[in-house]
Amino acid sequence: MKKVLITGASGGIGLETARQLAAQGYRLTLVARNEDKLNKAVKSLAGAGHGILVADLTNKEDLQKLVSHLKTEEYDILINNAGAGIYGKFIEVPLSDQLAGMQLNMDALVTLSYGFLQNAKSGDALVNIGSLLAHSSLPGGAVYAATKSFVANFSESLWYEFKQKGIFVMGFNPGAAASDFHANAGGHVNDFPKFVMSSVEDVAGELVKALEKRRKPRVVQGWKNRFMLFGLKLLNRKSAVNIMGQISPGMQN
Repeated sequence: MKKVLITGASGGIGLETARQLAAQGYRLTLVARNEDKLNKAVKSLAGAGHGILVADLTNKEDLQKLVSHLKTEEYDILINNAGAGIYGKFIEVPLSDQLAGMQLNMDALVTLSYGFLQNAKSGDALVNIGSLLAHSSLPGGAVYAATKSFVANFSESLWYEFKQKGIFVMGFNPGAAASDFHANAGGHVNDFPKFVMSSVEDVAGELVKALEKRRKPRVVQGWKNRFMLFGLKLLNRKSAVNIMGQISPGMQN
């Protein structure tokens, strides 16, 4: 039975991905900060033998404990899903909050990737969850968009480094999803037009399929998102940034 560790797995895309993998017979370990939510989440998984680990990945001690766990407990797949963003104009959002987001989205992701890949074997896989914003800027969310560009490029480089070893690395980039991410970021799901939103079930389903196929180092979720990116590429950069600024929840006030 293959074992998977997923961070940020107490809700949203992380939990739904865990549910779909558990339904296929995988054994899951869910990681998040809130123990009560984790206990509730793990009970929703099909099958048996699943577990939880309570950890705040912005806390250095918690992060190192999780790295040590990865070194002593063998996993076939690591999904770095934990991430955070804040909607708002750059100098109107506390710098400490933005730096904390950078630590979670980049530092923790790199640290866990390093710990996992040191002991990875042929057939194993690392999935780093990025965002559609890996391909674009986002005025009103400048730091978040920049961190996701980092994740996409980082993952592509690792894909090349490890492909000859039979270890698959993928950067998975979902678009706007109907999850609690937007409320946590200071916005609302209805800040986005319904036609661009995806359900967490659809996002997780595409992630699982891409993981099974193991074809591309960078995957953009959803045909609507791929179509939108194609359209943005036809514009000059100034026009594309102007459009993103006009639709950004962080620029509404």
